[in-house]
Amino acid sequence: MRYLVTGVAGFIGSQVAERLLPRATELIGVDCFTANYPRAVKEENLRHLRPKPNFSLLEADLGVADLPAILSGVDVVVHQAGLPGVRPSWGRGFSEYVAHNVVATQRLLEAARNVGVRRFVYASSSSVYGNAASYPTSEEAVPRPFSPYGVTKLAGEHLCGTYGANYGLSTVALRYFTVYGPRQRPDMAFHRFVEAGCRGTEINVYGSGEQVRDFTHVDDVVRANVLATEADLPPGKVLNIAGGSRVDVNTVLTLLAGLVQTPLRVTRVDHQAGDVEETWATCDEARRLLGWTPTVELVDGLASQVDWHRTRLEPVLAPTTNGNHDPDLSVVPAPAVRRPANARG
Repeated sequence: MRYLVTGVAGFIGSQVAERLLPRATELIGVDCFTANYPRAVKEENLRHLRPKPNFSLLEADLGVADLPAILSGVDVVVHQAGLPGVRPSWGRGFSEYVAHNVVATQRLLEAARNVGVRRFVYASSSSVYGNAASYPTSEEAVPRPFSPYGVTKLAGEHLCGTYGANYGLSTVALRYFTVYGPRQRPDMAFHRFVEAGCRGTEINVYGSGEQVRDFTHVDDVVRANVLATEADLPPGKVLNIAGGSRVDVNTVLTLLAGLVQTPLRVTRVDHQAGDVEETWATCDEARRLLGWTPTVELVDGLASQVDWHRTRLEPVLAPTTNGNHDPDLSVVPAPAVRRPANARG
């Protein structure tokens, strides 16, 4: 089997590629190394892939690359590439989101149908739902994006459906719900929270912290992608991929304080445009069609991310002291939350 994984240097793409590699005759990874976070971080994500003889890396922009040539002989495309994040998608940044999330996806689909790709897996997002009309949200709910980013991810979904309906291209879109875990992007909330918790520095929280999210560990997302490359699915299928860990941000901070065993220095900043109040999914279709259910509990998954950050920060962490906090900052105390014996490291 020959695979193409786009966004291979990213948080999810690198881990999907690692999971697929043992079953691959050849795995081609494509990434254009956008400047949304440092290239050195992305290169570190590739560390386990680069030495493998059946892996090759192609640095290319999907918006201009010769995609029919790149996809020639490829059986399965796992399309993880795209510009992520709600907040940067407003204003002048939107044109870049259209280029990377819509135009690149269309070009990839066009090449895939012309060369006879067997399966096309597309990384979508819960952002397509916006503030849903009801919860838990199923795939039958009418998408109502609340941000330009969500609009571009929905456009990619519609393109997948269009190529499926018109050309029989076997596409499946996986709607990820707030993915966290090792290698998470530096701009994402858990990364910022854990890094600050380990360092004893200030944590900025947007809004009241009462926003509810259906948090999903990256291991579960990777497993869903692998299953989606193999399952018998109708063209244009859309599936929710959510972790079932539906809690508010303040609860996450309480859990984190127990794991790092130090008070957290939290300051509240303004609510951000495009941030929805709640996400919560039903994953009955993924269970029925993929045999997939989430397996990682939030406290276990958060512990795995804390361990990853500690490993990265070990050379630079200084001894922490208590009692020197800015009086203007609210302090989330460290409760008696112990890491479970079966937490992942």
